[in-house]
Amino acid sequence: MELYNPEDIMDPAALARKNLDKRFAAMQRIEMTRPPKGWIRAIRDALGISATQLAQRLGVKQPRISALEKAEISGVASLKTLREAAEALGCKFVYAILPETSLEELIRVQAAKRAEEELRRIHHTMTLENQSLNSNDISDARQRLINELLEGSMRRLWQDQ
Repeated sequence: MELYNPEDIMDPAALARKNLDKRFAAMQRIEMTRPPKGWIRAIRDALGISATQLAQRLGVKQPRISALEKAEISGVASLKTLREAAEALGCKFVYAILPETSLEELIRVQAAKRAEEELRRIHHTMTLENQSLNSNDISDARQRLINELLEGSMRRLWQDQ
């Protein structure tokens, strides 16, 4: 039986980010632009299902379908309603929030931003005390702060100062 090196085991949040980033990578390649009249209407039309027929499948009156299609386009339809409509159309409802970059990159960018904020305050205080740092010292301190932030609690990255 092989034992794991504790240093090789990621913390739960890092493991979660890694797994989500893998899932997001596949999703990022898919271009999902909503049709002009919305997904419900586009699929309903493609299947040849009338608004009245979809209303019957959902157990609602026909005007509710028109309202639902308008709500989807305007972005106010509930997730529950969209899921029910998808199922009534024989489809699967998919909902996701995709980061613009990887979660790891978002963490690194935030750590760099926080480090810059902290360094700015420290450098200002040291300058007032006539102990300002040179550019190499600042660069080294920035990298040390970033590393400390990345190794510490992720909550610290997102706290307002």
